[in-house]
Amino acid sequence: MAKKSAKAAKKSAPKSAAKSSAKAAKKAPARKANAAFMKPVTPSATLAAVVGDKPIPRTEVTKRLWAYIKKNNLQDPKNKRMIKADEALKSVFGGKAQVNMFEMTKLVGKHLK
Repeated sequence: MAKKSAKAAKKSAPKSAAKSSAKAAKKAPARKANAAFMKPVTPSATLAAVVGDKPIPRTEVTKRLWAYIKKNNLQDPKNKRMIKADEALKSVFGGKAQVNMFEMTKLVGKHLK
């Protein structure tokens, strides 16, 4: 008989823990956007040829860069993480003909003030 009550106690414990974590999740404040990402940055002249020359947030630079890449079909069809550089992007990528998407963000960061 004692075994049954121990099993019953084990089954009821996770339910109460789940309920308390669900309540804690509801009370957490909404996540705010990081102000550093929203601060307008000025692209260099070489990057401005792709994303425009007006100061825009870093997030918008990334959006415009990806729009340019997709519009000009510059992703490698077999490995979508690789970006093929056209003449405008080759100067942004430091002369490299192809970079991966993680290296791309590092190289683009050098062109922002």
